[in-house]
Amino acid sequence: MDGKLKIKLSIADRVYPLTVEPSQEEGLRSASKKIDAMIKQFEENYAVRDKQDVLAMCALQFASQLEQKQIDNSIDGTETIERIKKMNDLIANYLDK
Repeated sequence: MDGKLKIKLSIADRVYPLTVEPSQEEGLRSASKKIDAMIKQFEENYAVRDKQDVLAMCALQFASQLEQKQIDNSIDGTETIERIKKMNDLIANYLDK
């Protein structure tokens, strides 16, 4: 079976059979639990018509968190590059004296 695991994940009261690498199992199970917790939170706090609305809100929240992390990382990277350039300029000026 080439080292893959057959697992079943429950999301929004549905079971999804998956074949995954052993290294992916923990992450998938954790993600499944987070999705179900988020579904419960949305259902308790908002008037939702059906599971599709709740799943769409979950997808939006997860995607926006990912996008925000990428934006934050790109900003941090730009600032780091600028600092390195300034340090290089200071070192070059010092060595030229």
